[in-house]
Amino acid sequence: MHYPSSLVEARLLRRYKRFLADMELEDGSVVTAHCANPGAMLGLTAPGSRAMLSRSNNPKRALPWSWELVEIDAPDDPQWVGINTSRPNALAEEALRAGIIPQLTGYDSLRREVRYGRSSRIDILLEHPGRPPCYVEIKNVHLMRQRGLAEFPDCVTARGAKHLAELTDMVADGHRAVMLYVVQMRAGAFRLATDLDPGYAAAWRLATAAGVESIAVVSHIDTMEQRITDGIPVLGPDPLNPD
Repeated sequence: MHYPSSLVEARLLRRYKRFLADMELEDGSVVTAHCANPGAMLGLTAPGSRAMLSRSNNPKRALPWSWELVEIDAPDDPQWVGINTSRPNALAEEALRAGIIPQLTGYDSLRREVRYGRSSRIDILLEHPGRPPCYVEIKNVHLMRQRGLAEFPDCVTARGAKHLAELTDMVADGHRAVMLYVVQMRAGAFRLATDLDPGYAAAWRLATAAGVESIAVVSHIDTMEQRITDGIPVLGPDPLNPD
C-alpha cells in the first residue's frame, strides 16, 4: 500500500487534544497535522521525534497534513512505526486479496464496512459458497514496551470489548469470526496489555473460549509504502501464563 502522497519529514513538537499534532517542517515552518489515532500512543509522542507526514490536496479538509509515521529506538535500532489507524484496513484488504494471510484464504468475496451486530459495521466480510461467512474485525497495534513484543490496547477501549462481544454473537449464529491485529512495527510476537485494560483482556478470554479467533500480522514500513509481510504468534493476556 502506497501513501496517498509523497511523505514529508518533520519533527514532532507536541501532540494534543488526541487528534492534533504540531510539527516543524525542514524549512522551519510549523504546521498542525491531523493525528488519526484515538489511543494513548505510549512511547510515540516524545517532542523532537522524527516524523513523516502526508498532505491532502482536498480543499475541504481543515488540516491538509496527516501524521503517518514516527521513528522510535533511535539511534540504537531506529525504525518507523505507523500511527495512522486508518491504514490497517487497507493493508489487510491488500494482504487478503494477495493471499498473504493463510488462515484467511479460500474466500471469493471480500466486502468492507458491512452492517452487522448491534448497529455496527464489520471491517471485512469474507464469503464463499458452501462456507460460513467470516467476520473480520481489525485493530491497529503500535505499542511495544518489551523489545520484539507488540501489545494491544494502549489504553482502555470499551469499543474494542464491544467488538469482541459482537464477534462472539456471530460465532453463536454459526459464522466464523476473527480479530485481526495489524502490527505497524517490527515484532516477533503479540499479546494483550492486560495491565492497561483488564476489561478488554477479560472480554478477549470469553470471546476466545466461545470460538472467536485471533490472528496477528506485522507490516513492513518505510517512507514509500507499507505492506503486511508475516504472521506472528498470539500470546494470552497474562505474560506469565500465555493461553
